[in-house]
Amino acid sequence: MTSADLATTRDGTVELAIGGMTCASCAARIEKKLNKIDGVTATVNYATEKAKVTFAGSVSTDDLVTAVENAGYTAALPAPPATDESGATEDPRDRDLAELRTRLIVSALLSIPVIAMAMVPALQFDNWQWLSLTLAAPVIVWAGLPFHRAAWTNLRHGAATMDTLISLGTTAAFAWSLYALFFGTAGAPGMKHAFEFTINRMDGAANIYLEVAAGVITFVLAGRYFEAKSKRTAGAALRALLELGAKEVSVLRDGVESRIPADQLSIDDLFMVRPGEKIATDGVVVEGSSAVDMSMLTGESVPVEVSVGDDVVGATVNAGGRLVVRARRVGVDTQLSQMAALVEDAQNGKAEVQRLADRIAGVFVPIAIAISVAALGYWIGTGNPLQVAFTAAVAVLIIACPCALGLATPTALLVGTGRGAQLGVLIKGPEVLESTRGVDTIVLDKTGTVTTGKMTLLDVVTADGVDRDEALRLVGALENASEHPIAQAVAAGAAGSVGTLPGVEDFVNVEGKGVQGIVDGHAVVAGRESLLADWSQHLPQDLADAKRAAEQLGRTAIAAGWDGQARAVFVVADAIKDTSADAVRRFKQLGLTPVLLTGDNETVARTVAEQVGIDTVIAEVLPGDKVDAIKELQASGKVVAMVGDGVNDAAALAQADLGLAMGTGTDVAIEAADITLVRGDLRSAADAIELSRRTLRTIKGNLFWAFAYNAAAIPLAAAGLLNPMLAGAAMAFSSVFVVSNSLRLRRFSPSS
Repeated sequence: MTSADLATTRDGTVELAIGGMTCASCAARIEKKLNKIDGVTATVNYATEKAKVTFAGSVSTDDLVTAVENAGYTAALPAPPATDESGATEDPRDRDLAELRTRLIVSALLSIPVIAMAMVPALQFDNWQWLSLTLAAPVIVWAGLPFHRAAWTNLRHGAATMDTLISLGTTAAFAWSLYALFFGTAGAPGMKHAFEFTINRMDGAANIYLEVAAGVITFVLAGRYFEAKSKRTAGAALRALLELGAKEVSVLRDGVESRIPADQLSIDDLFMVRPGEKIATDGVVVEGSSAVDMSMLTGESVPVEVSVGDDVVGATVNAGGRLVVRARRVGVDTQLSQMAALVEDAQNGKAEVQRLADRIAGVFVPIAIAISVAALGYWIGTGNPLQVAFTAAVAVLIIACPCALGLATPTALLVGTGRGAQLGVLIKGPEVLESTRGVDTIVLDKTGTVTTGKMTLLDVVTADGVDRDEALRLVGALENASEHPIAQAVAAGAAGSVGTLPGVEDFVNVEGKGVQGIVDGHAVVAGRESLLADWSQHLPQDLADAKRAAEQLGRTAIAAGWDGQARAVFVVADAIKDTSADAVRRFKQLGLTPVLLTGDNETVARTVAEQVGIDTVIAEVLPGDKVDAIKELQASGKVVAMVGDGVNDAAALAQADLGLAMGTGTDVAIEAADITLVRGDLRSAADAIELSRRTLRTIKGNLFWAFAYNAAAIPLAAAGLLNPMLAGAAMAFSSVFVVSNSLRLRRFSPSS
C-alpha cells in the first residue's frame, strides 16, 4: 500500500501538515498552487498549518506534496502523535514555539546593549563598536535566520512580504557596518556616533548601523512569538471535543459484565450505564429508564426522559437510573465524531485575514527596492564616487527597514489583550481584531449564555391557606432525596429559602411520574399531575391555571400535595441572567442585530427573547443546523459574531466570522472560539467587540505613522542627506510614538 493510499480517506480527501509558512500570504500561495492541479480542491489554514485537499482521478499524495514543495514550503502526512519520556503527547508545534522563544530571548539579551551603546554617546567607550559587532552578529545571522530563509523563498517565487523587507534592511545594515568597520574609518579607536540633528551629505564610511539591524529583528521576533502562541491552540478544539467521550465502558457479553476501553465497542454490543456515568456511544435503550442530560450536545436545558426503545447519544450523561444500551454507531459514525468533523470543516473553511503589515509591505517593499536601485543609478550616472552612490542606496534600504512597523501590531495587541484580560476578555490573536471590524449581526446561544444554563426554582404557587415556607420545606425535603436534575433544582431553591431540610422516610421514585414519601409525618407527593390523581389529589382551579400558564411559557411545572390534598405548584426553568437584557441593549448601541439561536423549543425561545429585547429567534436546531444557520446569515451578506458556551456551539463558533465563548462553558467551545469571555457575563461580549475595534484602530494608526515615517525619510536617504544619527533618532521616536499610542489602550473603559 502506498502513502497515497494510506492518506486518502473517503471521498478522496487528505490532510497535509504544511511547514515554512510565515504569514497568511504564504497560505494563499500554497492554496493557489494546489488548486492549479486538475481535479484538486484545496483549503490551506495558516492557523492550524494544515491543508485539506479533496482530489479525484490519478492525483496522488506525492503529487500534492511535490506541488507544495515547488512553492517553497514543506508538506507531509500528519505524523502519529509522539510521546516524551513520561508518556505525554508531544506536538511538533511546541518544539517550534520553544525554538522561537529561545531566538527571542537570546536576541533581546544581545540587542539591548547594542542599542544602548549606539544611542547614548556616554556609553561609547574606546572600541565600543567592536563589542557592538560581537553582540549584534549572532542576532542578525542566527536569530534572523527565519526571515532570511523566508525572503529567499519569496525571491524564488517573485514575491515580497515583511520578511523580504526585514531581511533586506537588516542585511544591508549589517553589510555596510562591516564595510565601515573593516574598510572605512568606523573601526578606529575612539570612534563616536555624535548625536547631531543636522542634514548633510556623507560617504557613510564612518557610520555603523548594527543597532538598527539587531533591534528590528528583536522587535519582529517578539511579534512572531506572540502570534505563534495564539496559533498553537487552534487545534485544541478538536482534541477537547473528542476527549468528551467516555474512556471506559461496562460491556455485557454472554451475560458477563466487564470493563473495556470505549473505543473497543462494536455495533450491537450491550453496555451498562450507571447514574452519573457518560453514555459510551450512540445506541438504543433496551432496559431501564432514566433522565439523560443532553445539554452538552443539544443545548436543551431540561434533561430528557428515556426508556426502552429510545435513542441515546454518546458523551451525554445519565442523570437518573441504570440503563442497558445496545450500541448502534461506533467510531467516526457517532454524533460526537460528526460534530468534531463539523468543527474541523468550519475552521478549515474560515479564511485567515492577511495581516495589515504584510499588506503594506507587499506594496512598500518593491517600491523601496526600486528607489534604492534608482538612487544608486542616479549618483553613479551624475559622476559621483561609487562610495557616495552606494551609501545613498543602502541608506534607502536601512531607513525602509520596518522598526516601527514591526512594533505596530504586537504592542497594540499586547496592551489591548492585557486590558482585555483585566476586563475578563481573552483575545486570541491579531486576525481576531480584524474580524470585529465588519460584524453587523451577533448570534446568541440561549442556554448558558443568555440564561444561567441550570434549572432553577423560579416560583412557588400555593393553594389558599397554605404557607409558602411549609410547602418549600416539605416538598424540598422530598425532592432532595431524588437524583433527578429538576428535583435537585427544587431542593436547592427550597434550602436557599428555608434553610436545612428535614429527612424523608419511605421514599419511592415512581417511574416517569414523580416521587413520594413521608416528611415530618406528612405523606408528600410531587411530580406529574397524573401522580397526584392516583392519590385522588386534584389541582384546584387556581393551581391548574398557574401550572398551565407556566407551561405556556415553556417552563416545567411540578404539582405537589400532602395529607390528601393538592396544595402547591413549583415552577422550574432555566433562569435568564440578570445582565442579559443590558448586554442586548449594548449590542444594539454597537450597531449589531441580536439573534437568539437555540436547541430549545420555540415557546421557550420566544419567551426568553422577549424578556431580553431580541426580535429574531431561530429555535429547535440541532448542532449541525446551528452551523447551517450561521452560513445562511453569512450567505445573505451578514458578517456574523456568535456567542456560545456548549459543545453543541463549537462548530458554529468556528464557522462564524467572530466566535465568542463564555468562559463558564466547555473547553471545546472556548478553544473553537476567537475570544473567550472569562466572567460568563454576556455584557463582556459587548466589551470584547468594543475593545477589539478600539485595538484595531490603534494598530491601523500605528501602521500609518510607521509607514509615514519611512515614506518621509526615504527621499532624504535617496538624496544622500540622511545623517545616521538623525535616522536613528527618528526611528527611535517613531518606535516610541507607536508604543505610546498602544499604551493608551490601558485606559480603555467600556461604554455603559
